[in-house]
Amino acid sequence: MLKLPKIEIQYASANLEEKIQALVTPKKIRQWVLMVLSNLLGEITVRFVNQAESKALNQNFRQRDKATNVLTFTYTDDGQGKPKINHRLQADIVICWPVVLAEARAQSKSSEAHLAHLVLHGCLHARGFDHEKPQAAKKMEVLEVAALKMLGYPNPY
Repeated sequence: MLKLPKIEIQYASANLEEKIQALVTPKKIRQWVLMVLSNLLGEITVRFVNQAESKALNQNFRQRDKATNVLTFTYTDDGQGKPKINHRLQADIVICWPVVLAEARAQSKSSEAHLAHLVLHGCLHARGFDHEKPQAAKKMEVLEVAALKMLGYPNPY
């Protein structure tokens, strides 16, 4: 039997919700999450925020004084930041909508494709992947490109 995580989608404001849902439905966002997190029990929250909230979270948790495109907070781990095997995954994926739009414009990408990439990227972090070292970054990139291709999006790199 296929295990599926519970997926909650949150918006920092009604205005933000309206803007994002004009581009993609919650059903599509859930589809993106399941590309990486299917067959896992747990709870995943995808939260869309403005620059002020992203900056505050990035400052408080990563000591970086700027808004960023995606932050992943994993709550069920082995004490070293890696998810425990056979345990329920609990994670928040926080996406800063204004940063996503600005990056998509600057990189000549569609906002939808860039958003799909960042949701997948955040989900891979929730699964324990990182891009701190070149070999780990390459592995994560290969997984992102393959998942995006299956969803019909171009290679973001």
